[in-house]
Amino acid sequence: MRISSGLLAAALLLAAAGPAAAEQQPAGQSTLQRGFSAYQAGQQDAAIPALTEAAATGDPSSRFFAEFYLARLFSEGAAGNRTKAYVLFRKIADENVEVDPDRSPRAPFVAKALIALAGYLRTGIDEIDLPANPRRAADYLNHAATYFGDKDAQFELARFYLSSEGSGDEVKLGLHYLSVLTESSHAAAQAVLADLFWRGRHVKKDDARALALATIAAANAPAHERMWIEEGYAGIYCATPPATREKAGGLVVRWGKMFARPSPEPTGLPARDLLPERQCASGETVAVARTAGTDVPPVAPAAPPSSAEPVKGAAASFAIVRSAGMLEATAKK
Repeated sequence: MRISSGLLAAALLLAAAGPAAAEQQPAGQSTLQRGFSAYQAGQQDAAIPALTEAAATGDPSSRFFAEFYLARLFSEGAAGNRTKAYVLFRKIADENVEVDPDRSPRAPFVAKALIALAGYLRTGIDEIDLPANPRRAADYLNHAATYFGDKDAQFELARFYLSSEGSGDEVKLGLHYLSVLTESSHAAAQAVLADLFWRGRHVKKDDARALALATIAAANAPAHERMWIEEGYAGIYCATPPATREKAGGLVVRWGKMFARPSPEPTGLPARDLLPERQCASGETVAVARTAGTDVPPVAPAAPPSSAEPVKGAAASFAIVRSAGMLEATAKK
């Protein structure tokens, strides 16, 4: 489950005062700070008891954040316990599902809890006889995507709608979400849309658009998603001839001026240069832009930019898909 630096900000505010101020704070909040610091340091043995204590004795705000990060710990790593994670995420969602999405500091965390619940409902949990319920999972994602405006929920909902279960209207909505997320520099959405163009699934096959989107996705990819995004980019890059790469380069230049800048990554994440260098079967090195947030270099010497005016403002939605005939396309069986 993705938690961005922006989403951490609310919890970080609780720890920002530092040890000197902790003596003047309620005991539960001070315990939350210790638990959160241990969580950030990857010290699960210290984080779990501190967060458990904060969840039991802290003020309502401390209890909320303690329960959220306990749920996170139980949903991943050595402390994994799907049942405990599900119960905590469900409690967070049930108690906060209608908080003000614009004003409440809890809102982005509630959205992530809904995304986590959707993940459990997609597969079910045998330990508590929770059956798989993909439609209920989609309901959770839809609330997180529309009420809270969570981009990761929109992405997961798009993937659900584009699955084999999706109806024609749902496919269109899934493509809409991917298009909007692509223009806002959501790397995973860019990578999935690139794959759709590459395979000609739900859209008209377009190798140049596929490579251009995969190039931008690889440049934008956050540390925890670089491996699969760059793998997809390398597969497309190696399979495209020079003429297609040149055409894709022109699209990269044009779209680089239209798309939003990606958000900066939190400090302390693994450097992109630590990833293995990728090569095509021919031995050709796969070029990957190394710095997200800057102009993405073309994949090959770019063709002159199109003279057509870029689509701006509200009309930008579906800009990528309209010219490829995506809205008229249907899933290929």
